Amino acid sequence: MNNKRKILTALCFCLTATVSFAQSVGNLTIDSCYAMAKRNYPLVKQYALIEKSKEYSIDNVNKSYLPQFNIAGQATYQSEVTKVPISIPNMSISELSKDQYKLYGEVSQPITDLFTVKDQKELVKANSEIEVQKIEVELYKLKERINNLYFGILLIDAQIQQTELLKKDIQTGIDKINTAIANGTALKSTADNLKAELLKANQRTIELKSNRKGYADMLSLFINQTINENTTLVKPNPQIISNAINRPELKLYELQKKTFDVQSKLITAKNIPRFSLYFQGGLGRPALNMLSNDVKGYYIGGLRLNWSLTGFYTYNKEKKILALNQNALDIQKDVFLFNTNLNLQQQNSEVTKVQQLIETDNSIITLRESIKNTTKNQLENGTATTNDYLTAVNAQDQAQQNLLLHQIQLLMAQYNYQTTSGN
Repeated sequence: MNNKRKILTALCFCLTATVSFAQSVGNLTIDSCYAMAKRNYPLVKQYALIEKSKEYSIDNVNKSYLPQFNIAGQATYQSEVTKVPISIPNMSISELSKDQYKLYGEVSQPITDLFTVKDQKELVKANSEIEVQKIEVELYKLKERINNLYFGILLIDAQIQQTELLKKDIQTGIDKINTAIANGTALKSTADNLKAELLKANQRTIELKSNRKGYADMLSLFINQTINENTTLVKPNPQIISNAINRPELKLYELQKKTFDVQSKLITAKNIPRFSLYFQGGLGRPALNMLSNDVKGYYIGGLRLNWSLTGFYTYNKEKKILALNQNALDIQKDVFLFNTNLNLQQQNSEVTKVQQLIETDNSIITLRESIKNTTKNQLENGTATTNDYLTAVNAQDQAQQNLLLHQIQLLMAQYNYQTTSGN
């Protein structure tokens, strides 16, 4: 009974594995590869770290709203103490001790800083957005790598299909030669040349499938999905080229520029007077009564002003440094746009060139196909040799291969253009 259960469990496991494997096989689009590669890339884990760091930083800034507590104490010995410079009959005024002590606690509520907390939180959020956008920039670079792998597989698939057509043409020639051999109008050796070419075509299929597996394995690592010979990569639609640039780097520059405005506000706020409410209570000898030599408790409260003027020494220079950093950022943005437009111009030229090549390919294929069909009829009638037929077949195959290559190159050029432009 236990053995039967084990067998049933094993069968269920195999069935489950088969279903899981079947789920890994299907159609893939380039957009789905973009999305899966972005989700699977290890750098994406840093999003959570940035968000958590932002939460902690904002929570710390919010603590500025809370009262500030301080405990302090001191013990001193001084060379001279306060004395009453008069003598009163029948009254003795004791001299203050030269050793004096104080222990107190103070609670204060900043007032001025309450108005700068908003800018501090805005700076924290802006810096977090910058870190997130830097990750977006790095993840966007995955698109170019996905393009190379995806279109590489598409090209190999097209070459495999064309090779199968080539093998059919060669097999057609073999069949006709065999008919001629059977009728006694051709020698058996004439078919050997075609059979050798058929074997070479089979070798080419093996080589192409091996190359496809290499590309598929790399793409599988990027998207964390199984890609095998049964997985179909959907050929993308031609792209309409847009001249607008919408790269994530541009948003990064804008976010960095935003922090300069916040930093400018904080530089200004650093040099304004600081007001705060405070309450202090403790023990002292003397306490508030400087003529008492007893340890007594005391308290005091009020409004405090603190204005550090030393910040004005560096105020103008800090503003100028901020302006220089902003100018440097503008230069970086201009350089990026210049290089991007230069790449777009080169890629646009590539698109135009491949489009012209495709037009020529179609004309060449029409001519080569006509020549092949004529040679095939001549081979059947004995007026053409197998070498003539192979030459015509290989010429048409080469023309077809060139068209497939250029079609994939055109799609890849269009997608690379869109990737470079950010559209």
